[in-house]
Amino acid sequence: MTDELTAGGRADATAQRAHTLPGQRLVNRVVRVLLRSPGLCRVVGDRLVTLYLVGRTSGRRYAIPVAYLRDGRDLLIGTSFAWGRNLRAGDTAAIRLKGRRMLADVSVATAEAEVVQVYERMTRLNPTFARLSGIGIGADGEPDSHDLHLAWLGGARVITLTPR
Repeated sequence: MTDELTAGGRADATAQRAHTLPGQRLVNRVVRVLLRSPGLCRVVGDRLVTLYLVGRTSGRRYAIPVAYLRDGRDLLIGTSFAWGRNLRAGDTAAIRLKGRRMLADVSVATAEAEVVQVYERMTRLNPTFARLSGIGIGADGEPDSHDLHLAWLGGARVITLTPR
């Protein structure tokens, strides 16, 4: 990752942008099956939800398993993947949570302070999220503030889903 700023004050976003891991399509397929399976969905669904999206430009339908952090009734999702731009505040999204398909109200945060704050919480509670997001954890157990800033520069956003 690079942390050099361009003349416009933004880092080279391609360096921080999330990248799909090799084999991710297969892993997503398996996880979607697990999230639909009676019994298993309750175990796997403690950290994962399937999000059903329609591409704003392509019109294609997507079923994306994503990690979430529960915040009261809300589910917080952090992502810098392009699919996150298909959701906008005020939208309604279909989700599968612990085996049940339902609708959820959507809000989206892109401001640095809010994104960094939620990413900090998510990295403390989910080391896998930290690793996949490129956020280092210091010897004191705290997320690296520079890495959090770079994640935001790379397009990180926080999606809040409120199930109905």
